[in-house]
Amino acid sequence: MNKFITEIMDQPDSLAATMDFYSSDQGRKKLERIREILLKDVREMIFSGMGSSYFTSYAGACLFNELGIRSEAINASELLYYHFSLLNEGTLLTLISQSGESYEVVKLIEKISSEVKCIGVSNEDESSLSKRAIEVLLSKAGKEESTSTKTYTSMMLALFILGWYLSGHWNVQKVKEVKKLVTSIKEFLEQYESNISELLDFLGEIDFIQFIGRGPSFATAQQSELMFKEAVRLPASATLGGEFRHGPMEMIKEGFKCVVFAAGETHQQSIRLAKDIVKYGGRVVIISNRKSSIAEKNVKVVHMDQPDEYLFTIQSIVPIQLLVNHLAISKGLVPGVFVNGSKITQIE
Repeated sequence: MNKFITEIMDQPDSLAATMDFYSSDQGRKKLERIREILLKDVREMIFSGMGSSYFTSYAGACLFNELGIRSEAINASELLYYHFSLLNEGTLLTLISQSGESYEVVKLIEKISSEVKCIGVSNEDESSLSKRAIEVLLSKAGKEESTSTKTYTSMMLALFILGWYLSGHWNVQKVKEVKKLVTSIKEFLEQYESNISELLDFLGEIDFIQFIGRGPSFATAQQSELMFKEAVRLPASATLGGEFRHGPMEMIKEGFKCVVFAAGETHQQSIRLAKDIVKYGGRVVIISNRKSSIAEKNVKVVHMDQPDEYLFTIQSIVPIQLLVNHLAISKGLVPGVFVNGSKITQIE
């Protein structure tokens, strides 16, 4: 197996290790310290990162706002140059970076004043981010060399755990739900050859693919777009479900390929959109946490038994990771290997 698929297959273990850490005394001390920081005159949380880490920021802001903790996600480069005035003593800046060394994250660390409270979410405990932050939440993904897979899902879980802890929801029941997530991903991966061959047969030749999501699933759509561009080197787009009707619908014609992530409060809107895409000639994969019986030859439903919308955000990226691996190999590429850049971007 190549490194990319190996790191995909590592995800049940990395997610379980992250869950176990934040169920331990050491992990809970980190969560408690952040709770104490948040209670000290903090009016708003700003989540920021680049690439996969920015997408994690978006999903995190969705959860925190839903839990009543005022939050927003801002791309780290945009925050550095255009929204920096938002960072003041009433803001808790949460910087997310797998390496803790991304150029824009390091520049933000250097630029913010001592009045700005800064915490981090990272996979590296000796990074610039980890050394500067008041506290850092560590994922337990281990070393990753290819396009982000296990660090993406593990860091997202760590951020969700923080939200649940701050709102009093990180408890025995939630731990059981995460354990179920780990088991479900493991079972899916054990059958990955048959699962992915069905998707490949359904989608056929791909020269462009559209991803659509709402709420936290928009993070999954964005990560899917990035992986297609980065590892398969194919054009791809991620669009919010509500935005897709405001213009992009005009792209649809015979041969249009699309993946719709359907979950949570906007599940029905997502299903209705998928049906309309088919009506205009498109072919749609629906990845959903609810069973859907759609009798359409141009619809393929991938059902995931995951009632929690945020855990679904983690689980629903796995089929796309596997799809990316197979498509890259079919093009003669080594999946997840960088040619024009590197895993850690240290220049802008």
